[in-house]
Amino acid sequence: MAFLFLGGTLWGNRPVEADTSLVCCQTEEQQRRYDYYYLEAIRLKLKQQYDAAYEMVQHCLSIDPEAPSALYEAAQFYLMLKMTGKSQAALETAVRNAPDNYWYSQGLANLYLQTGQEEKAAALLEDMSTRFPAKLETLYVLLQLYNKEDNIEKQLSTLNRIEQRTGKSEQVSMEKFRIYLRNGDSKKAFAEMESLVKEYPQDMRYRVLLGNLYMQNGKEKQAYNIYQDVLAEEPDNVMALYSLLAYYEETGQEDLYNRQMDQLLFNRKVSPDAKLDVMREFIVKNEQEGGDTTRVISLFDRIMEQEPDDPQLPMLYAQYLYSKGLGQQALPVLAKVLDIEPTNTAARLMLLDNAVRREDYAQVTSLCEGGVESNPDRLEFYLYLAIAYNHDDRTDDVLDVCRRAVSHVDEKSDKALVSDLYSILGDVYYTKRMTAEAYAAYDSALVYKPDNIGALNNYAYYISVEGGDLDKAEEMSYRTVKASPDNATYLDTYAWILFVKGNYSEAQLYIDNALKTEEGMQSAVIVEHGGDIYYKVGDEARAVELWQRALQLGGGSAVLQQKIKERKYIPYKPEN
Repeated sequence: MAFLFLGGTLWGNRPVEADTSLVCCQTEEQQRRYDYYYLEAIRLKLKQQYDAAYEMVQHCLSIDPEAPSALYEAAQFYLMLKMTGKSQAALETAVRNAPDNYWYSQGLANLYLQTGQEEKAAALLEDMSTRFPAKLETLYVLLQLYNKEDNIEKQLSTLNRIEQRTGKSEQVSMEKFRIYLRNGDSKKAFAEMESLVKEYPQDMRYRVLLGNLYMQNGKEKQAYNIYQDVLAEEPDNVMALYSLLAYYEETGQEDLYNRQMDQLLFNRKVSPDAKLDVMREFIVKNEQEGGDTTRVISLFDRIMEQEPDDPQLPMLYAQYLYSKGLGQQALPVLAKVLDIEPTNTAARLMLLDNAVRREDYAQVTSLCEGGVESNPDRLEFYLYLAIAYNHDDRTDDVLDVCRRAVSHVDEKSDKALVSDLYSILGDVYYTKRMTAEAYAAYDSALVYKPDNIGALNNYAYYISVEGGDLDKAEEMSYRTVKASPDNATYLDTYAWILFVKGNYSEAQLYIDNALKTEEGMQSAVIVEHGGDIYYKVGDEARAVELWQRALQLGGGSAVLQQKIKERKYIPYKPEN
C-alpha cells in the first residue's frame, strides 16, 4: 500500500513543492524570511546535503515553531536520526495545524504503523477517510489493519465503503466471500458472489467464478448447472470448458472427462496457453495413475495431425518424449517446432545436440546456418558451424564465421565458448600462414580460458615449428600433458618441443608414451616425430623403422622419403 515506508524513511512520499506558498507567519517580513529558508532547505535536501538542509529547517522553526511545513520536514530528519518521539510530536503538530494537508496525515499514519501504534493509526486513518474521500488507499490500509485484528465487522464495513466508491468488483466481492466463509456464514458468502453476477450479467467470467466457488465448497450440482448455462450461451467459453473438465475429473466421470479434453484440445478457438495447461495437467494425472505413455503419445499425435500453428504443444510433446527416453521420436516433432518458430532456440539446440552426437555434419551445418540467422547472439551456433565447415575444408567460411561470432562477444558471453572460437580462429589463421594473427587469436583464447587445452597445444606446437619462444611453448605444452597425460597428441607436442630444444633423451620418454597409444601408432605425424627423436638419440634402425611406418600411414612428403633414403634426420623448413 502507498502508506508503507520505503527504506524506513519518509523521503519522497510527498511532492516537495506542495507547501511553498503556505502562509504561516505573523508578519510579511517573517513570511519572506521563512519562504527563503524553507525553499533553501528543500533545495539542499534534493542535493542530498542533509546537514545544511537540517539547519535551514531549524531556521524556519525559529521563525515560526508552529509552521506545519517546517514541522513536517523536521520530522523526516528526526526519523533519520532515530529520534522517533520528536518526529511523532512534530508530525502530530503539523497535522493539527494543517488538517487539510493529506501528506502530513499520511506521514503520521505511516509513523504510527511503523512504531506499532495500530490503534492510533486506525483512528487517524478513519478520520482521513472522511477528510480525504478521494484517497482510496486510506481505506485499503484500514482493511489491512482490520484483517490483522481479524475484526470481521470492521473488515466488511471498510469493504462496503470501498465498494460504494468503486462499484461492484471481483476483488472486493471475493474478499467479502472469504470473510463470510471464514466466519461460517456460507449463505451470505454465496449471496455476495451471486450479487456480483447480477451486477454484471453479461460477464461470463463472474458466472464461471461463482461455479468454481461452488465446486471448491462441495456444491457440485450448482457448479455444473452454472457451467452448462454459460456454455449454452457461449459454447466456446474457454473458462467454462476448462472448469467443466475439472468438474468431470473431480466427480470421477472418466469418459466425459476425456470427451471434454478433446473439446478443449481440438477447438481452434481455445488459446494455445489454455491447451498447454490442459495437456500439462493430463500428463500429471496420467503419471499419478501409473504413467501410461501410450495414452499420452496418442493424444499428442492427434494434436500434431491438426497442424498446430503454435510451437508450445509440439515443444511440450518433444520434452515429454525425451523424459521417457524416446529422444529419437522427438526429432521430427522438434523439426516441426522449428518450422513454426525458427527462433525457438531450445528446439534447435536439442536437434543440434543429436546431430553432433551422430557426427552428421550436413545436419549440423543446416541447423547452425539457420541458428546464426534467427539467433545471431547465440555463439554456440557459430562454434558448431565453424566445426562443420572445417570438416568440409571450407577454410574461408570458417574464418568468416569465427570473425562474425567474436563481433557478438560481450561481458555476458560464455567465456569457455568464446575461448574455443578464438582457438579455431587461431588454427585457421595459421593454416592461411597468417602467423601473427594466429598467435593473437590464441592469446585471446587463453585470456578467456587460461586452461583451454586445445589452444595451448596448438599454440605451443606452432611456436616450436616457427622457431619462436620455446620456453613459452614448453610451459604451455606441459600444462596440456599434465591435464591429459594419456593424450597422444599432447604427448607428441611436448616431445617435439623438447626435441627442438635439444633435450633428446627426455623427448624420447614422452614420444614413447605417445607411441604406446593406439592413436599415436595410427598418426603419421606422431610416428614420424618418433623416428626423428630416435635418430637424435642414436638409434638409426628404430628411426628408419618409424619413418617407414609413417610413410605407410600416409606421410608421403618429399622430406620423409629423403630421410628413409639417406637414413638420417632432415629438418622441415616452414613455408613462407
